[in-house]
Amino acid sequence: MQRKLTAIGFVFTDKHLFTTSPVQSVQFKGHSLFVKRDDLLHPQFSGNKARKFYHFLKQPPAGIHTLVGSGSAQANSLYSLAALAKLNQWRCEFYVDHIPSWLKQNPCGNYQAALELDARIIEVASLRRQQQANLDQFMQTIVRPSLSAQQLFIPEGGRCHYAREGVVMLAEEIEDWQHQQHIGPLRVMLPAGTGTTALFLSEYFSQMNPCIQVLSCACVGDEYYLRSQFSLLNSNPKTHPSILTRPKKYHFGKLYPEHYQIWLELKQQTEIEFELLYDPIGWQCLIRYLDEHNDDVPTLYIHQGGLLGNQSMLNRYRRKYPHLAPI
Repeated sequence: MQRKLTAIGFVFTDKHLFTTSPVQSVQFKGHSLFVKRDDLLHPQFSGNKARKFYHFLKQPPAGIHTLVGSGSAQANSLYSLAALAKLNQWRCEFYVDHIPSWLKQNPCGNYQAALELDARIIEVASLRRQQQANLDQFMQTIVRPSLSAQQLFIPEGGRCHYAREGVVMLAEEIEDWQHQQHIGPLRVMLPAGTGTTALFLSEYFSQMNPCIQVLSCACVGDEYYLRSQFSLLNSNPKTHPSILTRPKKYHFGKLYPEHYQIWLELKQQTEIEFELLYDPIGWQCLIRYLDEHNDDVPTLYIHQGGLLGNQSMLNRYRRKYPHLAPI
């Protein structure tokens, strides 16, 4: 019997609660690749956050009335947690360092969508400074110990062992597609923040299907930071993804003309909209890697969603780089 869950704006009818995302063949910068369209999982619950939060959709803990998370005011996890909370008829409390005044005056993107789902977004910059802690330290030492048994804490970016269940489901979908296409060795590429999705994919394939190699790249910190994030969840480096080096050091959230340029080229050549924080770095690293490894191993790029964040990012890019004409 299929399970059906409904809530305001949501309908899931599938034994896995959402359907398998499609794979699309594309050409980009002289390379033939495949794109796993996880951005199409569901209009309100898609991308890597849907995979990471899948456990709480499938098996909502009893007695919970509030989801608690943290990050930036435009984080993809903000909207995804607000959507998950609405689906389960929970409240959502999301801690941020600060909310820019322009965003308060002109809500857009993940921030606006989360507000429309009744999320409570809490600024803690002054409290955090009093404690001489960054946001993550503040959440771990001040907020988390004060939570009740009815409040479910989700680490920033969904970095927790519960994320494994949804990522394993993604790995099984990739395997099914690999077999259907009669593909042998395969590369799977996805850019990383905390690296949780990439890690659990690599962990699964290293044990169950070693001919699939997982590639990733650091988008939030550097390669050392990403390795440390992997080790927090799995201390065995043999199961970790291969980390591709970036062409130069990037500061997360800062605008770079080459990021906007490759985003425009991707949209033109593949007719797919990618997001503007992680994907430009991911594609830069991947194309450089493929140029250096001239072989016949197919490559599957995972589109991890996050398109709501493009609303504010595009406005910033168009103001700063008007000469780069949007498509």
